[in-house]
Amino acid sequence: MTATRLATKYVEKPWGRTNLPESFPEGGGRQIGEVWFDGPDGRHPPLLVKYIFTSERLSIQVHPDDAQGQARGLPGGKSECWLILDAEPGATLGMGTLKPLDDDALRAASLDGSIERLMDWKPVKAGDFFYIPAGTVHAIGAGVTLVEVQQNVDITYRLYDYGRPRELHLDDGVAVSVAAPYNRAPLNIAAFDHEMLLERDQAPFALRLESWSAGQQDALGQAGMCWFIPLTGHGTIDGAPWAAGECWLIEGESRLTVADPCRALVASC
Repeated sequence: MTATRLATKYVEKPWGRTNLPESFPEGGGRQIGEVWFDGPDGRHPPLLVKYIFTSERLSIQVHPDDAQGQARGLPGGKSECWLILDAEPGATLGMGTLKPLDDDALRAASLDGSIERLMDWKPVKAGDFFYIPAGTVHAIGAGVTLVEVQQNVDITYRLYDYGRPRELHLDDGVAVSVAAPYNRAPLNIAAFDHEMLLERDQAPFALRLESWSAGQQDALGQAGMCWFIPLTGHGTIDGAPWAAGECWLIEGESRLTVADPCRALVASC
């Protein structure tokens, strides 16, 4: 049995924040947009877990699917999911377009900025969960804190970036986009203690929500890999201390003990 606490990597972004939650004390007043949990020891497991903190809208972007990514020399594509941990009043996520756009219309809208008005900006609140399949045109809005679980392929095609001086990727982005309304119903986990959020027949990975009471013990992991992402609480795993704001990679089966009430995401692939 092997449980490894993944290293915390702070990533500065122009749309990030200087005031991070207490679980992330090492931001140092920098403009931190993302906290990554990758590895260990130079390895890149098939999933990547991130926390994202926004003060401005992220670029309108898209990711390729597995076949498209492999055709471009990548190990695969990038589907992802978001769990909203906190949202300021009026916070939104852009998911899909208000109407279908063909390639020419998508390119033109990206060039003249009208894509910003054509995005479906959905209001969000804490507890909302969304799956974003590869090909979905999307953007995270301002004032949001979320945890993201994604395929571990660092590939993003920017279609529009609000005039920021960063590279766009219109040829590749338009080629892999499904510019259409996002028709997946949102799920809010606030009232759930245990819930399967994603099944393997829906996505390239599975994700479930788990809750434990103080004093509980449980087994985590079996064959393959799983990721333990505690949102609240603390305890031990195989005798080592864990706390909210961390991410653990489990290979095999590990023993979890819970010192105070815990809610966690558990991902597997």
